[in-house]
Amino acid sequence: MAVTGLILIGYLLAHMYGNLKIFAGAEAFNEYAHHLRALGEPLLPHTGALWIIRVVLLISVLGHMYAAFNLWSRAHKARGGTRRYYSHKSRTGVQRTYASFTLRWGGVVILLFVIYHLLHLTWNIIHPGGAAAEPYDRVVNGFQIWSVVLAYTIAMIAVGFHVRHGTWSALTTLGANTSSLARRRLNVLAYAVAGLVTVGFLLPPFAILFGFVS
Repeated sequence: MAVTGLILIGYLLAHMYGNLKIFAGAEAFNEYAHHLRALGEPLLPHTGALWIIRVVLLISVLGHMYAAFNLWSRAHKARGGTRRYYSHKSRTGVQRTYASFTLRWGGVVILLFVIYHLLHLTWNIIHPGGAAAEPYDRVVNGFQIWSVVLAYTIAMIAVGFHVRHGTWSALTTLGANTSSLARRRLNVLAYAVAGLVTVGFLLPPFAILFGFVS
């Protein structure tokens, strides 16, 4: 679960960087979108590298979901089917952060959003704001609608919570949480990565909604 989670976080950071090219204008953004499909040519066929990335992501997502269910099942059996113990510090027992408490439902929100996101900006099947052939126009048309930006914001907040807990938990699982100092540094890193991902993804839709990008 830790390894697949870090792969997905790495992809999120790369994807966020690409999205910020919207501020460079239509030509730069469309060229970036085209470059993703031409990446690796002529060594790889057209869209070859993109399909490799997609396969790795799909395997990572499925592996992450399987690991999540497997860990939940093992924990449930270990408790003998009972609820978590009561803690005076937190009614959620060992889960004492909001991010960890909402992790599973946040994952469901993210999964539903990814499906919508693919239908809109990747497969060009649904067209909020109007159909468009170019990636830049699809993005701008969609994010001129406040309800689309609201749905995107909710999804990105869920992503932020997921990344905050996931970064800390994954690095802890892989052995980085070795002392109180390391624990504090991991917390800082987890918040920094989550904040960067959340703010970075939300900058383009709000810039478009308020007319800074058109």
